[in-house]
Amino acid sequence: MTNGATGPYDPRGNRLLAALPEAERRRLEPHLESVELNSGDVLYRPGEPIDAVWFPVLGVISIVAELDGPAVEVATVGDEGMVGLSVFLGAGSPTERAVCQVPGRGLRMEADRFRHEIAVLDGRLQQILQRFTQAMFTQLARNAACNRSHRTRQRCARWLLMTGDRMHSDRFPLTQRFLAQMLAVRRSSVSEVAGALAEDGCISYSRGIITLLDRERLEANACGCYRVIRETIDATFPSVTDPGPVTQSP
Repeated sequence: MTNGATGPYDPRGNRLLAALPEAERRRLEPHLESVELNSGDVLYRPGEPIDAVWFPVLGVISIVAELDGPAVEVATVGDEGMVGLSVFLGAGSPTERAVCQVPGRGLRMEADRFRHEIAVLDGRLQQILQRFTQAMFTQLARNAACNRSHRTRQRCARWLLMTGDRMHSDRFPLTQRFLAQMLAVRRSSVSEVAGALAEDGCISYSRGIITLLDRERLEANACGCYRVIRETIDATFPSVTDPGPVTQSP
């Protein structure tokens, strides 16, 4: 994980921060550090204190439960939210691992400063984080049911659609190893599913790059969980357009 060499990122690129009143967002800006999020970056680990929270602007962060067998993804966070929710909830050290799955960029705030900001009386940040927490509960519930009830092909299509939404692009890097971990299946199963979706004209896959060729067809392959989660996120936060790197406001 590296700091933003191309300049600070506009906090409005994160939907949670964009939902704040301008005055409150400007108050937070001096405490937000622009960072590049690289594939495989670990943001926090089980049993270790969380020293910062992250607001992704682009990319996908996976929240992973490390079981006796293979690790299993339980939730993902993109530009609609914050990584480090247990800090907001006042919980202890996490029992999961947060790892960057699809590279991008974001904003980092020291945990102590974040605790100070959410302690401000009548601040909108607390209210918006409560809404995000509810959206995360919805995602967790759908993921648990989806992993048990829906076929690998449906889950794979849902995951690819959600990633495309968060990347604001139909083309993004993704290895079969990571996708197998996220779907809790063998890499051979991922190859079969990706091949089937490619034959159906939904995607193309070459040298670790996924391209969504036909989103409507891909959604037809996905389970209904994709639409439920997307509508929950859209109802929680207004839509924003990623403004990219900009000069930080004075």
